[in-house]
Formats: sequence, C-alpha cells, structure tokens
Amino acid sequence: MKDLADLFLTFCRIGGFTFGGGYAMLPMIQREVVQKKRWATDDEVMDYFAVGQCAPGVIAVNTATFIGYKRRGILGGIVATAGVVFPSLIIIMIIAAFLNNFSQLPVVQHAFEAIRAVVGVLICNAVIRMWKKTVIDKICALLAIVAFFASAIFDVSPIIIVLAGGAIGILLPVLKGMKKV
Repeated sequence: MKDLADLFLTFCRIGGFTFGGGYAMLPMIQREVVQKKRWATDDEVMDYFAVGQCAPGVIAVNTATFIGYKRRGILGGIVATAGVVFPSLIIIMIIAAFLNNFSQLPVVQHAFEAIRAVVGVLICNAVIRMWKKTVIDKICALLAIVAFFASAIFDVSPIIIVLAGGAIGILLPVLKGMKKV
C-alpha cells in the first residue's frame, strides 16, 4: 500500500508542478523516476516516451501508466495515472470557473504569453537531454534528422515515424550481419 501511495503522490507532484502539457513534464518525470526514485532507467523512460508518443492519449499520462504498471501491475498503472491527472483536473475546474471573467484582462494575456515562452524552453531542454542520450552514432543522428523533417515539414504521423524507426532498428543489425558474411 505504501508503494501505491508513493506512486500516486509522486505522479501527483509531477502533474501539479509542471505546466505546459505532457512534453513539459518529461524533464520532471525523468528526474523523479530515474534519478530520485530509481523506478526505471534512462533507456526505459526513453522507451516509455516513444511508445507513449504513438499511443492514443497524452504522453505524460501514458508514461505514468507504463511506470506504474512496471512497479505494481495494473493497479500501479491506474494509481500512477490517477496521480498525474488529479492535479490537472482540480486546477482546470478552478480555472474554468474563473477564466471567462478574467481572460480578456491584459495582465492575464501577458501571463499566458510568458508561460508559453517558458514552456518552450522546458521542451527544448527535454529534447536536448533526450538527444544526448539517444543519438549515439551517425546512423542514429541521421534517423533523428529524417524523423524531425518527416514530422515538422511533411506532417507524417508519429505512429508511422516510430514504427519506421523500430523497423529500421530491427533491420540494421541484420543488414550489418549480412555484410560480415
């Protein structure tokens, strides 16, 4: 029971203290889950991010579900998911009650502009950290660049990009093995 409470409170803290959506939560998930709690390795969290990106739903919720499931099975997945969603649910209900009254105020609009800028920096920071840990050779760098352009310029679905990356990851060692023969 203590482990389930720890899962809930950890993901409740992540959900309550990160703003800007799922990607803004990635650095805090990595810090809490990998560095502090040691519930997963960097590689496992990267895998959860990748699968969470192509699965339906929000990446942070999907990642919380995977980590909770790894720790305590189905109940752990449910508890971690509830933890990451709970603060947002409460905060959104409070904001919704008051937003219509204040959204047109210049101070509120300026605050939202500043928050968006800061969240952009947090997302860039997460991308740089992930890049350093996942792009380990020239082939990975090429794949990352191709995936970026496929997504950013050609609007290719993340599912297709992740599946193509997985297929390439399976085929490359096979092709390298054929060259040695």
